[in-house]
Amino acid sequence: MLRRSRKLVVFLWTKFLTDNSSEEMAKIKITQKRSVIGRSARQKATMDALGLRKMNASVEVEATPQVLGMVRKVNHLVEVVEL
Repeated sequence: MLRRSRKLVVFLWTKFLTDNSSEEMAKIKITQKRSVIGRSARQKATMDALGLRKMNASVEVEATPQVLGMVRKVNHLVEVVEL
């Protein structure tokens, strides 16, 4: 119980203290090129979090460190183009 509340407090402070200035981030286009059939549940969840649910589906997102980390985990399933 204590562990969960500690994580919550850290999350809230991190969210509060981050700089939300409107700096222009680079945009990337992510296209799903391979199927998630037979992949681990973690890879399936990552693809779902990126918004890729079907073959040849594409999304345009900002190139944040979080998104780039997700792309790195499933780079064998996607194609990335910088816009």
